[in-house]
Amino acid sequence: MQRTRPPVSGYGIAAVDPAFARDMANPGWIADRTARLGFQALLVPGDLPDDGTVARLVEACAASRIELLLDTEPSGGALATRLAPLARAGVAGFRCLGIDRIDCNAWNDAIAAVRADGDCRFLAWTPGIARRTVQTLEGVPFDAVFASTAWWDGRSNWLVEEHEALRRIAPVISVVTQSGRDLAAAPAWMLRAAAATGSGIFVAMPAGAGPSAGGPIEAEMAAANRLSRRVAELGMTGELRSLTGARSGPAMLLRADADDVREATKGLVVLIDPDAGRATPDDIRLPPAAGAAFGRPVPLDPEDSGPEGGEGEGAARDAVRLLTVEAAPPVRARTLPARSSARKAAAAPRIAIERVSPSIDHGRFPAKGIVGETIRVEADIFADGHERLAAALLWRTADREEWQSVPMRPLGNDRWGASLPLERLGRHLFTVEAWWDEYGTYSHELEAKLKAGRDVRLEIIEGRQLVAEAAERAEGEAARVLAEAMAAVGDETDPAAADVLLHDEIRAAVGSADARSFLARHEPALAIEAERPQAAFASWYEMFPRSATDDPARHGTFIDVIDRLPAIRAMGFDVLYFPPIHPIGTANRKGRNNSLTTQPGDVGSPYAIGSPEGGHDAIHPELGTLEDFRRLRREAARHGLEIALDFAIQCSPDHPWLKAHPGWFRWRPDGSLRYAENPPKKYEDIVNVDFYAAEAVPELWLALRDVVLFWCAEGVRTFRVDNPHTKPLPFWEWMIADVRGRYPDALFLSEAFTRPKLMNRLAKLGFSQSYTYFTWRNTKAELAAYLTELTTTEARDFFRPHFFVNTPDINPVFLQTSGRPGFLIRAALAATLSGLWGVYSGFELCEAAPLPGREEYLDSEKYEIRVRDPEMPGNIVAEITQLNRIRRAHAALHDHRLLRFYNAFDDRVLLYGKTTGPGQDMILVAVNLDPHAAVEFEFELPLWEWGLPDHGSLAVEDLMRGRPFLLTGKRQRLRLDPADLPFTIWRIAPPEVPNA
Repeated sequence: MQRTRPPVSGYGIAAVDPAFARDMANPGWIADRTARLGFQALLVPGDLPDDGTVARLVEACAASRIELLLDTEPSGGALATRLAPLARAGVAGFRCLGIDRIDCNAWNDAIAAVRADGDCRFLAWTPGIARRTVQTLEGVPFDAVFASTAWWDGRSNWLVEEHEALRRIAPVISVVTQSGRDLAAAPAWMLRAAAATGSGIFVAMPAGAGPSAGGPIEAEMAAANRLSRRVAELGMTGELRSLTGARSGPAMLLRADADDVREATKGLVVLIDPDAGRATPDDIRLPPAAGAAFGRPVPLDPEDSGPEGGEGEGAARDAVRLLTVEAAPPVRARTLPARSSARKAAAAPRIAIERVSPSIDHGRFPAKGIVGETIRVEADIFADGHERLAAALLWRTADREEWQSVPMRPLGNDRWGASLPLERLGRHLFTVEAWWDEYGTYSHELEAKLKAGRDVRLEIIEGRQLVAEAAERAEGEAARVLAEAMAAVGDETDPAAADVLLHDEIRAAVGSADARSFLARHEPALAIEAERPQAAFASWYEMFPRSATDDPARHGTFIDVIDRLPAIRAMGFDVLYFPPIHPIGTANRKGRNNSLTTQPGDVGSPYAIGSPEGGHDAIHPELGTLEDFRRLRREAARHGLEIALDFAIQCSPDHPWLKAHPGWFRWRPDGSLRYAENPPKKYEDIVNVDFYAAEAVPELWLALRDVVLFWCAEGVRTFRVDNPHTKPLPFWEWMIADVRGRYPDALFLSEAFTRPKLMNRLAKLGFSQSYTYFTWRNTKAELAAYLTELTTTEARDFFRPHFFVNTPDINPVFLQTSGRPGFLIRAALAATLSGLWGVYSGFELCEAAPLPGREEYLDSEKYEIRVRDPEMPGNIVAEITQLNRIRRAHAALHDHRLLRFYNAFDDRVLLYGKTTGPGQDMILVAVNLDPHAAVEFEFELPLWEWGLPDHGSLAVEDLMRGRPFLLTGKRQRLRLDPADLPFTIWRIAPPEVPNA
């Protein structure tokens, strides 16, 4: 039957005590009161007697224009048999208890049977239901599910995780109170927070009284229902994200209008301060954890959303603030930014501006940043003599002409600093200005002379002249202040004159009208490329789509991959990466295990790109069609997964380009093609293009760029580039800039296992992320040295390390020889050391069978279809899932640059920590690097990071085990057993009060 009831949105449910409902003589009163409080439905829990009570309730609710809901649970006979008569009698819907007692098919059948006679709501009561059971309900046509908001402390991340699981089933209603709990005892912020975070609210009324007959609680309920409807009008039914840690002050949540925040156009920011005592800042910017670029938050109209009057309502409004945001337009920078304003600036040689940071190769390349973060800009600024200086940081986006200015502050030793916020995608330009601070110099000298008891009559005359000159330039309030100062300063013999001239208000007013003598500007302006958060924080899962099958004789398709999406997302990955998906050539096709001889049914290497069916802008026919790919991309986005594609610049001998453009390739003297080689390796199934052939410039360059633009137009924004170090560097700099001019959110991952300087140069040229040597760094000394290089040298400003634990090309010796503990060790290291990590499918199943003596997989998936059992015994799916959950919940793990190593007194143990700033939580990780032996070791608890003495104490939570405890003293002992878990991840909370 066609649905007639509107979807659940801004849906308020009032539940009355069942005993009261059975005994009440006048149900019209309770229905009318419920409606006047703004609820859309009245729930009567429990079983009602067959004495006309239901009919009276139906009539009363209809008269008050609200819906009547009753409880049901799968016991005592068929559901449909019991519920259908009630639905026909006018009951609008049912709260379904005990949903885990029968499977989803039984719920499907029961709901369909009842709805065959009339439209009826079914609301699944999900608080307390296991997460695994909740996931099985996706697809069951429930009208709503319920969030455990009533049990939330206003900060913990578990509510967001629950909400994300529930909203894939149906709209989520926030539970404010359950039966038997007094609404008045709930926190003041609870009602408002529930209305802001759900698609409706559920309130259990006080026992025996129905809705209260007035007072603050009733006003708060009415206000919450108004707010719930107001939020519903905004359409924020998509992803819910937590943007703050568990102990970082007020909680900040983001509700989006899309299933994937990266595709959102609008959002609702919910600030919740359970303490309701601290003032939240007015200047709020969304951090990188928002996952996308949004503009400045704008307060939601308080007249539409806030409670009206009353001390309790005001407290709720103070504790829960709502703001709306819109997706910020990306910066579409011009290829050659104008520098006319910079050339006109006068550079005074008396002031030196040096060592401006961040600066990559003296400004030849942009530094890298992330939308939402604040970049620290510093410079050495000094001049001859003893004159005082003033300085400012100037910055603008590349598509704007006007500069914004921020004062710089001295840091000591002639070093100055200021902060630059990155609010939009794209290129930002910045520079530093400095000038003589004449009045600052004058004030300093006057104070020194006064302190020394010198005669300062002449200095007072000079001061009056400086103030008078500034007054002529000043405007507004500064002009008024300086005019009054002139009047207040008498002649040079007035003892109060010096005090007036040294007053802070006078200094500030003169400074605002400073003539800026000897103004100097650093040239040229430097650049920062602000990329979307996924450039620095993402979890990748690589798979061959052709292996998305349960039969090695049946080629997997894009449609088959769709069935794998929930499991991949459930592990916590947010990027799904495919090796090439293009038609595969047949000429010189490789057989299994890279054999030169093929057998019937051999599928070949997907890196042999091109056949009569097409080239780099075509899809291998056995994978499906372009429309199938579009459907896959949409479904992936719905699950919070971004599709990343391989961009491999190589061709099968069957590629259409060889016939259409033979001049783009190299030919041997005998007229044969020059196949790709990496001596002693030879790749007979592929040939490389010649970038500098006479016919290749610029046609080949444009054709390759157009391949990327084609897939960008299909919604792809992330590309893993195969072997970029074997292609011209000028090509990459030109191509990436050209693509980003059209798609500023495009990301490129460099798969270049080559010399460090070449890897760095590719990062400088524009690659957002880079494969690394992590794969071959296994010992404590190797890891510490490599991570120190990545986090403390200039590479930290442009090189983002992507820690892939394995690849189809690389089966590391460590994994071949270490068993399941080795896989856990490498997963923990990769997931916590870098903000970017990835696995190639099979890693979660601990696949490691090698070609003898090689770092390659036996029966490599590059040459055949691999069917895997996701439930294979000994898998590490649960551990990977928890690692990704920890990563998402703790911003300190989003950035490799926050890393610090600590002392573990055993060479087999690596101990390190990350924190977002002083006084914040620390994530402390200890990893036993020996997969074969348990290690019991001593280590230093970094009490000094919080200014604690060696006997101080810190609260610790084991994030893998979910166990809190207290540690006292700097010297500690720990045992890590690879047979159990070879690593531990702790959240260390800053102390509430200083230790004695």
